[in-house]
Amino acid sequence: MIVTRGVVKRFGRRTVLAGLDAEIRTGRITALVGPNGAGKTTFLKVLLGLARPTAGQVAIDGVILDGGPEYRAQIGYMPQIVHFPAHLRGSDLMTMVTALRGGTTQPDLSLAEAFDLGATMRRPLGELSGGTRQKINAVLAFAFAPKLLILDEPTAGLDPLAARVLKDRILAERARGTTVLITSHVLPELEELADDVLFLVEGKAAWAGAVKALTHGTGERTLERAVARLLGGGVRLAVA
Repeated sequence: MIVTRGVVKRFGRRTVLAGLDAEIRTGRITALVGPNGAGKTTFLKVLLGLARPTAGQVAIDGVILDGGPEYRAQIGYMPQIVHFPAHLRGSDLMTMVTALRGGTTQPDLSLAEAFDLGATMRRPLGELSGGTRQKINAVLAFAFAPKLLILDEPTAGLDPLAARVLKDRILAERARGTTVLITSHVLPELEELADDVLFLVEGKAAWAGAVKALTHGTGERTLERAVARLLGGGVRLAVA
């Protein structure tokens, strides 16, 4: 389980995370949602060890995180936008990432096979479409059996078939006990995947709990309508 207690992150005088308390349960898919500027990206950076909290603590399985390499090795991260050097090939990236992880674990390329990348992995990335580069981005995130997957708008730029392949893989990861934190502006997609919701507003958790509890508490049938109602101020809910 990932637990944050009183996490504050300031950039100069601007407070982005304002005492965030949250729990992300092991072996479940948690949807991270909230309006623009709510602190979602900063929260992801804190979990990734790319931003150090101004105050508060983050712990995984009871161990307070220090952002060191041992912790990062447990994470698979798929950013929304990634800029790879145009001359590199997907196979080059995989070799580099494998070496950075110590070279002791061979990458799982089953997602590359599911995407039917094949010889595409040996082509320069600058020759590939944005959607194909996104597939390679996904392959890198899933390749090393991470305990935690952080997926930022993972299906953005993917065609419907590739999106289905990726969503099936996300569900398979949950089935094997992987903890997944996912952001997306496509709320029906999140509802299809997520067990839980962490709803941020102004750097705090306005709601944290099961998707079904949120829809029941708002009286709405879908996650999309429930979130819209929260954003519109039509209902107040305590953090579960």
